Amino acid sequence: MAVELFIARRYFKAKRKEGFISLITFLSVAGVMVGVMALVVVIAVMNGAETEFRRRILGLEPHILLMNYNGTYGNYQPILQEIQTNSLVRDASPVLFAQAMIRTRHALSGVMVRGIIPESSASMIKGFDADTLADALSVHDTADNLPGIILGKELAVSVGVMPGDKIVLMSTRSFISPIGQIPAMKRFVVQGTFSSGMSEYDGMLAYVHLDQAQMLTGDKKKISAIGIWVDDIFKVKEIRKQVIGDLEHHPFYARDWMEINQSLFSALKLEKTAMFVILTLIILVAAFNIASALIMMVMEKTRDIAVLKAMGATHRVIGRIFILKGLVIGILGTVLGTLSGVVVCWLLKRYDFIQLPKAYPFSTLPVQLDPLDVLMISVSAVVICFVSTLYPSYKASKMDPLEAIRYG
Repeated sequence: MAVELFIARRYFKAKRKEGFISLITFLSVAGVMVGVMALVVVIAVMNGAETEFRRRILGLEPHILLMNYNGTYGNYQPILQEIQTNSLVRDASPVLFAQAMIRTRHALSGVMVRGIIPESSASMIKGFDADTLADALSVHDTADNLPGIILGKELAVSVGVMPGDKIVLMSTRSFISPIGQIPAMKRFVVQGTFSSGMSEYDGMLAYVHLDQAQMLTGDKKKISAIGIWVDDIFKVKEIRKQVIGDLEHHPFYARDWMEINQSLFSALKLEKTAMFVILTLIILVAAFNIASALIMMVMEKTRDIAVLKAMGATHRVIGRIFILKGLVIGILGTVLGTLSGVVVCWLLKRYDFIQLPKAYPFSTLPVQLDPLDVLMISVSAVVICFVSTLYPSYKASKMDPLEAIRYG
């Protein structure tokens, strides 16, 4: 390989009359570099978006929800204790979901109420630890003795309330009164707001103590689901099957965060794949430039090839010369593109100089570099460049030395 590499290196030093070939070679390197850099940056941004969505969703949602086919259910303590004995489960807590209307002095709006036990559900609300959450949702010793409620930030703005204001929750459950059927109502005092960065949650979600949610809905001592948290969020499917297997004699089913948010993460995965395919075309165009440069060089070096063959060079030696030159172009462009992409990602993550409009869920571009993705991009670029050298090297290796010397 030393001879082939020596000759290939000499061919990089173009003479004046071969300046056009050198220009095509330079453009080929630049094309591969730009394609690889764009791929690295775009895939890193897509990874960052997926990670950020996952972090925000799991900041409010349990990793697994254990529900009953009959809807709300009681006598859940034995089931809860059995789940907590599982070594793969980090925490478990009951949850009650309820639809209601929130009424203030300024507005009326629909709301999704979640009744939780704050002492064991601190991870369900971003920005609240167990003690703060327990104090916020407790019944405060005031003139009215009202329980606390925590609203999503956008919901609080839309109904025009601040911490300390009083609101009324009206449940879908109703009862008969002398004036007819009226909805069940309960007063609360706003003790705080949360912001998850997801408008679907911040604009419709409210948290109250489990006891207060049960009183509001009339489901005394009943819950909607048991929320389960695990240490490895990517093994929720296996853990879900194990939990259901332990409760096979009960009418329960479970849903994990991947299943609940399948449409969102499937769309992100599809978009990531589409961007990979589209941006790979840039590298493919650069590979065509490499093939064009090698074909022109084969035509320019016809006499050299003939002399080498007359001196005893085999078909493989001639082919390797041009394969090596093409690979050097591809590897050089790939290395420069990978380094440029990593530097751009580092700058985007460090300085946040690209600000996104408020219509987006992120204020800046989320960036997360995955070494496996970078490796896959680099290997794919080198393979594409290698394939582009096969035809020119084949034509050079099959050249007849007598015809080349005669017409070269």
